[in-house]
Formats: sequence, structure tokens, C-alpha cells
Amino acid sequence: MIAVVCPGQGSQKPGFLREWLTVDGVPEHVAQLSEAAGLDLAHYGTEADEETIKDTAVAQPLIVAAGLIAGRLLANSWKDRDDIVFAGHSVGEITAAALSGVLSEADAMRFVRVRATEMAKAAAATPTGMAAVLGGKADDVAEAIAAAGTSPANANGGGQVVAAGTLEQLAALKENPPARAKVIPLKVAGAFHTEHMAPALEPLRELAPQLSPQDPAHTLLTNFDGSVIASGTDVLESLVEQVCRPVRWDACMDTMAELDVEQLVELPPAGTLAGLAKRGLKSAQATAVNTPEDLEAVRSILS
Repeated sequence: MIAVVCPGQGSQKPGFLREWLTVDGVPEHVAQLSEAAGLDLAHYGTEADEETIKDTAVAQPLIVAAGLIAGRLLANSWKDRDDIVFAGHSVGEITAAALSGVLSEADAMRFVRVRATEMAKAAAATPTGMAAVLGGKADDVAEAIAAAGTSPANANGGGQVVAAGTLEQLAALKENPPARAKVIPLKVAGAFHTEHMAPALEPLRELAPQLSPQDPAHTLLTNFDGSVIASGTDVLESLVEQVCRPVRWDACMDTMAELDVEQLVELPPAGTLAGLAKRGLKSAQATAVNTPEDLEAVRSILS
């Protein structure tokens, strides 16, 4: 099995779309995605600085668009295969849903536009954020996160848990970290996947009936518990509820191991999930796609 995985927020880097826009057909593709998202993605992916693309309302559509760009260039390599499994981390689940056939690209960009805008509004209501907790025993980590008043927003596997909460709560966690663990603030602007994002739920619930989900054409995993999800309607419902539910990437990697995944390909902006796989999915060879030149290595894997 080959896993195609799509990263979440925080993976974006200034200028990371620049090389992609030199590929035939990509500028036109980006223009289509920009129209659906209501954002000038070419500008944000080539000219905007780090602080600008940190904005949730910009970062999420930009990340999904990057995955769709690379996915379209690779689609012919996997369309007739039955040994492909898709999964995405947080907002990357929208990318994975589109690439597996659940959502059209237009619907994916409409969905992420509302998600990003509403999550940005929710984040602005109270100063919140996230921090990675690296190392430590699971019980000690859970106890320290709870003691600080934060929530375990992401279980990423490989000894990494992401805590989320108010800035004061995160400061308390950093001052009193779990034994033998480090607490590292993340470049995100909100306590995603916690109750702080509850205001984003209703707008997404209102949008969902306007979309046309299809059952996935390939195996698709859900962040909820790492299970295979076979109904397009269930995928869309899960994408809505996901904004307030923890991301269980550790469970996704466990399922990949059960499926005997031997190759993992991370679409752009890549690196985070490939890194997690090296610690939590050691049986798989991980390949990160960040430039058009990286596509040839992936085509070789898929050949």
C-alpha cells in the first residue's frame, strides 16, 4: 500500500508556490482555485511574508490549494490503482477528501474558505494558540496538559502531542512541562480542534447541504479515530465536526501500519508528516514533495 498524505496548518512557508507556477497549466489551475476560494493564491504563495500567510484565513486555503496542485499533476499515476490510501492532517483532510473523489476541487475550496474564515473569527475572539509537547511519558503529558487547563488537540504519534488553549494556559504549560518533555509554541493563530472553535461549526453545518459529496474512489482515513471512512456524506459530516475534535494522526498511522503501507508520500507543503512517519510509521519509506522536481520520485514509486 502507498499512503498519500496532506499536511495541516503551520506547514506553509513564504514563496512555496513559486516553483509550481512555472509548470504548464498550473497558473491556470491556481486561478481557478483562487476564484473558488475568493483569494489571490498566487500572490499569497509567492510574494506574501511569513506573518501574512500565518493568518488562518489565508493559510488554510493556501495549503489545500498546494495539495490539489500537486495532486492533479500526479492523478494519472494513481487513478487506476487500488493500493492507495489517502489521509490528511487537520485542514489537510479537506485536500485528502478532494483527491480521493469525495469533494470537487470547487467544493473543497468553498469549504476551506468558510472553515478558515470562521476559525479565524473564533480565534480572534480570545487570544489562543497551540504548542507541541515532545517526549515524556503519555500519562505525565496528559496530566501536565490538564493541569495547565489546555486540551490535547492533536495526538501526532512518535512522542508528540499538541496542546491548545489560551495564551496564559500555554504559558503555564511551558513553565511546568511534563517530565523529560519539551514544550514548543507553534506558528498557528488559534486553539484549533478545541471548544474555542465552536463558533465555526454552525456556518459549516449550513454550508454542507450546498455541497455534493461522493463516496471516496480510494481508501480514505479519518482524523476522528484513524478508521477507513467509505461514505461521502459521512466524510463531509466528519470534516464539519473536526474543527472542534482532536486530530488522531497517531491512529491514522496505526491504520496505515495495519494496511501494510510501505511508501508514504506527503504532498506540499511537505515535511511535517514525513517526519512523523519516520518516528511513528517506521515500516514506511517517506517522501516529501515540495517542488515540481520531486514529482518524478513519486511517479517512480507509483509506476
